[in-house]
Amino acid sequence: MALQVTTASVPDDEKAAFWGGAMSRTLVPVEVVPLAGAPFDGRLVSNRLGYLRISTLEADAARVSRTAGLIARSPQVEPQVGVGVQLSGRAVLEQDGRRAQVAEGGLVLYDTGRPYSVDFPERFRTHLFHLPRRLLGVPERELRQVAGTAVTPEEGCGSVLLPFLETLAASAHSYSAPVGDRLAGSVADLVGTLVAQLAAEREADDAVGPGTPNGHLVRRVREHIDLHLGDPEMSPETIARALHISVRYLHRLFEGEEVTVGRLIQRRRLDECARELARRSRTAPTVSAVAQRWGFVNPAHFSRAFRAAYGVSPREWRVLRAAAT
Repeated sequence: MALQVTTASVPDDEKAAFWGGAMSRTLVPVEVVPLAGAPFDGRLVSNRLGYLRISTLEADAARVSRTAGLIARSPQVEPQVGVGVQLSGRAVLEQDGRRAQVAEGGLVLYDTGRPYSVDFPERFRTHLFHLPRRLLGVPERELRQVAGTAVTPEEGCGSVLLPFLETLAASAHSYSAPVGDRLAGSVADLVGTLVAQLAAEREADDAVGPGTPNGHLVRRVREHIDLHLGDPEMSPETIARALHISVRYLHRLFEGEEVTVGRLIQRRRLDECARELARRSRTAPTVSAVAQRWGFVNPAHFSRAFRAAYGVSPREWRVLRAAAT
C-alpha cells in the first residue's frame, strides 16, 4: 500500500519541517530549506517493491541536504544508492566535488552514505529510487567515481533505464510481492550496469587526458560515420548509442581532433557529394539526388553548406570540374 504525505492541512510555518520529516522517515534523514518566500507546499507518494523504495516528490523550490552530521547521527541507516528522475523543473545535485545539473527527462546518481545536497530552484516533480548499495554488485571505488553524475535519455544505458524507471514508478502500486521482488532485481542490475559504464568512461577520460584522444575509439567513430553517411538521421546521439558510449564521452574523444563530431559528419557528406558531382557520366544524377544520397534532406541547406566549403555552388562545381577534366 502506498504511503502518501501532503502539507495541505499543516500550518504554513510548519509545512517545510513537516515535509522534511516525512522525507527523512521515508527515505533517509535530510534537511529541507525552502527557496521561495511563499508558504511551502509539498507532496510525497512512496511505494516499496522488495528492497527497492520508489517515491514521487512534488514540491516548491527547496534545497534538500544530507549532511555529515545527519549521517553520523543515524549509523543504523544502511547506505543506499539513489537515482533521481526529473519529471518537471530542474535539479542541481552536488556530491564528492561534482555538480550535476539535471533537466527534465534526465536522471542523476547519488550515494546516501556520503554528504550531498540538491537544489530545486523552482517547483518540481521527481521520482526517487533507493536501493541498498551492497546489492548493486559494483566496487565502492566505481560508485565514488560516478556519484553526482547526470545522465540524459540519449546517453548509454540512460536510453534503456529512464523509460523503464518512469513506467515502474507509475505502476509500482499494482505489483504483487513476487513480481515486485523480480522488478527490484532488474533495477539493481540496470543501475549497476550504468555505474560500471560511467566508471569505465571516467577512467578512460583520466587515462586519455585532454587533447589526447583514444585512437581506437576515434577510428571506430570515423568508420561508423563513413558507413552511415547516407542516413539523414545520423547524429552524435545515434553514433554514441551504436558504440555503447555516452554522448558526453563521444564529444570528449574529439576534443583533440580538428573538428567536432557534427562538423565531421557534414564534412564527410560534402566530400562525397563533391566527388560524385565531379564524376563524368552520360546519365549524371541531379544535384538534389546526390545531396539526398549522402544524407542531406534540405536542398537549400546543402547548397549553403557546399558553397561555404568549396566557394561555389554545387552546380558551378559540376561545371568547373567538367571543364577541368
